[in-house]
Amino acid sequence: MRKSRASMIEETRAKLIEAAREAFGSQGYSQASMDELTAKAGLTRGALYHHFGGKPGLLAAVVAQMDAEMDARLEQVLADHADPWEGFLAYCRAYLAMAQEGEIRRIVLQDARAVLTGTDQGEQHRACIAFVAGYLEQLMERGVIVRASPLAMSRLLNGCLVESAFWIAEEGAPPERLQQALQALELTLQGWKAPARG
Repeated sequence: MRKSRASMIEETRAKLIEAAREAFGSQGYSQASMDELTAKAGLTRGALYHHFGGKPGLLAAVVAQMDAEMDARLEQVLADHADPWEGFLAYCRAYLAMAQEGEIRRIVLQDARAVLTGTDQGEQHRACIAFVAGYLEQLMERGVIVRASPLAMSRLLNGCLVESAFWIAEEGAPPERLQQALQALELTLQGWKAPARG
């Protein structure tokens, strides 16, 4: 049975992303050879340019795939907690902890920041902001946190978490940065809690 053109395109893209993710994760973006990674995928350099426009476009596709995986992991953290506030804290802690994972640290927090600066943060980023805003609104409805603009709080929290993750993932950063960031996060979020009803 012949494959459809759409499935062949998807298969080619998947092969390139897989090869690039392995190369970027092990060697870093600047050291990864386009010729080597396309050969490993069994494709040509022309295929890379056709589907991604070049190496930066391929990096953006790898980062989008990794962002989606990170989002799925974080949403599972929320689902694993019966208490919504504890789930929310665990969600934030898990995001910061990911900054010390080798592949995420190198590709998402080091290379992507250096290479993709100034590009549109994309639908994935907007979806993440909207998801957290929706969750914060639920916490407000339950009286868990103080009422304010969920979107403003989501954007503020996103900025705090992302900048902390960059700091944790810096080349040569000491491991204790994670604990320092977690402490700062706890102090910040304590101010969001609604007063106990009594």
